[in-house]
Amino acid sequence: MLSHASRTLFLTAALIAVLPIAPSLAVTAKEKMATCKFGADDQKLQGAERTKFLKNCMANRNDPRGPTSGAAGGPPPAAGGVPPPKQ
Repeated sequence: MLSHASRTLFLTAALIAVLPIAPSLAVTAKEKMATCKFGADDQKLQGAERTKFLKNCMANRNDPRGPTSGAAGGPPPAAGGVPPPKQ
C-alpha cells in the first residue's frame, strides 16, 4: 500500500505530465471556422442565413445539445433547486 507521501508524489508527477498537453487539445479559430463552414455548406445555407449561422456557430450558440450547465441565458432554475418534472 502506498504511503500518503508516495501518493502525493505520484499525483503531483501525473499532473505535471498531463498539464502540458491540455492546451494542444483546444480547437483553434481556424479549425472552428472550417467546421462551421462545413455545417453551413451541408445545410446549403446562403446569404443572410449563412452569415447568421456562421456567427452563431463561431460563438457556440447553435449547439443542438443545448447550453452547458453553467451557461448564462438559460432558463432560470426552479424554486428550491429542484428541476420541474418531465412530461
